[in-house]
Amino acid sequence: MEMSPLTHYWDTILESLRLRVSQQTFETWFHPLVPVAWAEDQVEIQCPNFFFKDWVSEHYQETLESALGEHCGRPVRCVLSVDEQTDDPKEELFDLAGAIAEPAGIPAEPAPAPAGKSNARVYLNADYTFDSFVMGEGSKMAHAASIAVSEQPGRGYNPLFLHGGVGLGKTHLMHAIGHAVLARNPHARVCYVTAEQFMNDLIFSIQKNRTYEFKSEYRNVDVLLVDDVAFLAGKESTQEEFFHTFNALYNENKQIVLTSDRPPKEIPTLEERLRSRFEWGLMVNIAPPDLETRIAILKKKVETNGIYISDECVEFIAANVTSNIRKLEGALIKLQAFASLTRCEISLEMAKEVLSSVLQASPSRAATIADAMKVVSDHFSVPIDQLKSKRRTQDLALARQVGMYLAREKVGAPFEKIGRVFGNRDHTTVMHAVKKIQAKMDGDPYFRGVVKDLVERLN
Repeated sequence: MEMSPLTHYWDTILESLRLRVSQQTFETWFHPLVPVAWAEDQVEIQCPNFFFKDWVSEHYQETLESALGEHCGRPVRCVLSVDEQTDDPKEELFDLAGAIAEPAGIPAEPAPAPAGKSNARVYLNADYTFDSFVMGEGSKMAHAASIAVSEQPGRGYNPLFLHGGVGLGKTHLMHAIGHAVLARNPHARVCYVTAEQFMNDLIFSIQKNRTYEFKSEYRNVDVLLVDDVAFLAGKESTQEEFFHTFNALYNENKQIVLTSDRPPKEIPTLEERLRSRFEWGLMVNIAPPDLETRIAILKKKVETNGIYISDECVEFIAANVTSNIRKLEGALIKLQAFASLTRCEISLEMAKEVLSSVLQASPSRAATIADAMKVVSDHFSVPIDQLKSKRRTQDLALARQVGMYLAREKVGAPFEKIGRVFGNRDHTTVMHAVKKIQAKMDGDPYFRGVVKDLVERLN
């Protein structure tokens, strides 16, 4: 058997697969695959473990063979295999999309890994490290807490709960924690998984009568990194399993890191017992990056990728793409691709032309008081009619005051009009609310981040 044809094609095949499935599915089930042999019309592809192999065989075999056949010009059969030397859960961590680990706690002196093998096979993004993370005012505390957790897992902030809008760096910091832990202790059992994948693995284990294996593997890691825990909301059986997994790890002083687009108290239909546990440790909000941070992020990306682009262009992109880091980097990649294809140097004029759709060339509709109320209603899970009501519970009063603040500071509406819309309240009530929210923002960095995130949603 020879590997040269497959080696030549594999990167192209992976890119084809990336276009056929979601990014999460690609990273979870296709990126970890390793081609090991090629013969005539058959390709052998190695999976990290038998659990993984069964899932790919059942759900993605046809997708794999279709991509292989397309790029090889003839039908190709895909044979899935497992390196049995690395599939023993008693010897090595493997990741079911980042979800399986060997049992036992951290020994005082870690047992040596098998020759040539690592006992950690988590699928962390190599680009997501602390060195590549550009820290800004809105992410300073999250960055510091993540470093602290990576240096002493299970001893301080447990769980660490990072929350904030989409594309602000939560997943980056989570992967960075995993990398840092493994750098300090290559034998550490680090498990990264999304909440959705946790649910999928649970369902699959039930279907295959492997619940004991599932529980053993999830509850015997040193560091559990769970992305997007808000996905658990409303899924009773998954919450039940995650509750017991959380308890098992917490009681053994194993580190748990969670991310979400909102804090625990704002996740609807999340069981109270899980909500309270998520709040046991440290909760940190990541706010959208300010202009200076956006410029720094772009310059870091430019330096890393060896892109030639003027400071003028960088500042133009940073000033116009304000919502999140993902869109910021996406704009730079789009500009770089265009310059490469046209063999032209990147100029400010090119940036304006190529990114016109991204940068919203035409003025967008101005935000209204109704928009502010909708944003607050969604964030605090409070019906709009309650914001207008006379009820004054603590949570409702805070949501109403934030809405008034946004209506004044972001929308620019007069105090009298805001008062009328919010249930015919006096303008002095609105003035008091605005002052109170501003004072709370000045004294509470977390709350300031929440309000800034709401402001961004109104953009």
